[in-house]
Amino acid sequence: MLDGILAGLSTAIMPTNLMMVMIGCFVGTFIGMLPGLGPISAIALMIPITYGLEPSSGMILMAGVYYGAVFGGSTSSILINAPGCSSTVVTAFDGYPMAQKGQAGKALALAAYSSFTGGTLSAIMLLIAAPTLAKVSLSFQSADYFALMLVGLSAVAAFAGPGQVVKAWMMTVLGLMLSTVGIDKGVGVERFTFGITDLMDGFSFLLLAMATFALGETLMGILKPEKDQSAEETRSMTDLGSMKISKEEFKEAAPVAIRSSILGFFVGVLPGAGATIAAFLSYGLERNLAPKDKREEFGKGSLRGLVAPEAANNAASSGSFVPLLTLGIPGSGTTAIMLGALISYGIQPGPRLFIDNPEVFWSVIISMYFGNVVLVILNLPLIPYISRILAVPRTVLLPMIIFFSITGVYLVSFNTIDVFIMVLVSVIAVFLRLANFPLAPLLLGFILGGLMEENLRRALMISDGELSFLWQRPLTLTFTSIATVVLLAPILLTAFNRFRMSRANTEQD
Repeated sequence: MLDGILAGLSTAIMPTNLMMVMIGCFVGTFIGMLPGLGPISAIALMIPITYGLEPSSGMILMAGVYYGAVFGGSTSSILINAPGCSSTVVTAFDGYPMAQKGQAGKALALAAYSSFTGGTLSAIMLLIAAPTLAKVSLSFQSADYFALMLVGLSAVAAFAGPGQVVKAWMMTVLGLMLSTVGIDKGVGVERFTFGITDLMDGFSFLLLAMATFALGETLMGILKPEKDQSAEETRSMTDLGSMKISKEEFKEAAPVAIRSSILGFFVGVLPGAGATIAAFLSYGLERNLAPKDKREEFGKGSLRGLVAPEAANNAASSGSFVPLLTLGIPGSGTTAIMLGALISYGIQPGPRLFIDNPEVFWSVIISMYFGNVVLVILNLPLIPYISRILAVPRTVLLPMIIFFSITGVYLVSFNTIDVFIMVLVSVIAVFLRLANFPLAPLLLGFILGGLMEENLRRALMISDGELSFLWQRPLTLTFTSIATVVLLAPILLTAFNRFRMSRANTEQD
């Protein structure tokens, strides 16, 4: 472990990687502030750039973009009540009322300090938790891998909104289907190519990521144009007010930030949970813990209501790297894209990453310490200037995203058919969004599809074609049981709620 940490430290402090941290944090902050884009679109735009870098540098850059986007997403939430990403929706509950009271500078400063606290504490916990999980997972076999990926796929309910669980499963199955297109690596036979030579290599992960999120988000922005900012909103971006925090406010905010950071980290560790759930849970917890007079301030500009979600969502962002790096299961939609990037580097994320590529494993974790320092240094002095980016006209922003999306996909393969496929997929993605289908499960299914098939084939060979491998080993049986419970939980919960409502109606009658 010590050798791995030293190897990761020596990799993380290389000038190139330090520069990647700074670039990632700056770009992530910039994109995170733009309403509607968020970390998924930010990382999707970064993937073409990382293909020319070393695996460690590429992952450090994407990690910086990730927590930079979550860090910066609070700016638009506070200033114009337009969350930069879903994890900063809760920030707007009390951040925007503070801005309306003329305390925008204080709200942005509190958000920056809370984010730094959450990021730093979670990085420390990540350093402790990751090797423990990695040691346990060294005993994994193909059957265990397959069952573990079933757990990851069964957790797609976390990517879905209320009443969208079935839609999330449907998108996961679609992702699994898309992963089978191309040449079967085990047999060498073409599958579902329909005689099209360009499909022999299958679909590119980058193509799907860019089409469903970066380009798809842009097309949604064109279809649903936002109204122009009012004079009041424009004024709030330029008149920030004081950014000073008093001693009393610091004493009130510090315990909230620490509690929310710990809660956020453990929520982030759960596969599929993510920063959004962590932000909502921490907000609800602090509201329940607050004294009666402070509880009434929630939703009207509460200091606690701003600090809690900001600390929790940044802690959850770091926590989501635990299942990604140690088990190969993405903890959120964003880390699902990073999982695909790791695989494209030829690196197998999961239990063996700790042994086979310790420099990648540890350098990403250690770079988070530097990243949080960089984010504070970048954000606090530059808040008055960076906030003006929110005034960039959409007529300028959207064409730039389209240009970078198409150019990025073309430069990877130099094949024009990929551009046409990307445009087609993005149009389909728009229709799926309009029908309220979540797209993150599609990418999750596509990423895990190839790995699941490979490990399933090995497990069946060992068990002579019998499915008994799912319960022969205690570890495999545990994962299979968890996957079954998680898969059935939404159905059983819905059935229970209906039974309870019918029973209540009967008693009333």
